[in-house]
Amino acid sequence: MKTSAVSRNWIGYICESLVSTGAMPTWEAAEYLTANLFGESPNPHLHDAKAPYEATSQFLHRIYSPIVEAAARASALPEPSMMHIFTDISLIGNSAVLVVYFPGDNRPHHLLLLDAVRAWDLMFPDAAVFNEWAEERYRWVVEALNAVVARVQAEQLTVTS
Repeated sequence: MKTSAVSRNWIGYICESLVSTGAMPTWEAAEYLTANLFGESPNPHLHDAKAPYEATSQFLHRIYSPIVEAAARASALPEPSMMHIFTDISLIGNSAVLVVYFPGDNRPHHLLLLDAVRAWDLMFPDAAVFNEWAEERYRWVVEALNAVVARVQAEQLTVTS
């Protein structure tokens, strides 16, 4: 049995990210996360939205972006590299969340994470279960990013030698 210690309160972290980016005020961010992450699936807020495609895309970006941002900070991205999140939204099946690393200087990009999720089923019984889910994705991105950055830097050294 594998045990994992959660290093941060991801609900608070994501809420703070929503507020600091200007996406919504604190009270709205807390209400948004509570309504869209906790309870029984399917998520009625995504199904009953006037524009379900946009609501689903926005929801996935709001959840994954802070996780990816934290992973980028933990890995100390070299200049001029960056990471980007892409989503392929499905209203009837799994949506895809892709995290891609761009090393910069016109070098090839690298896929760090491909997560298939049914956004309306992305509901959790409590914060502890969500924190475990988020921490797992964070670790996946950090591990993949560290490996890719090391490989790109090694390739760069052999090219300049």
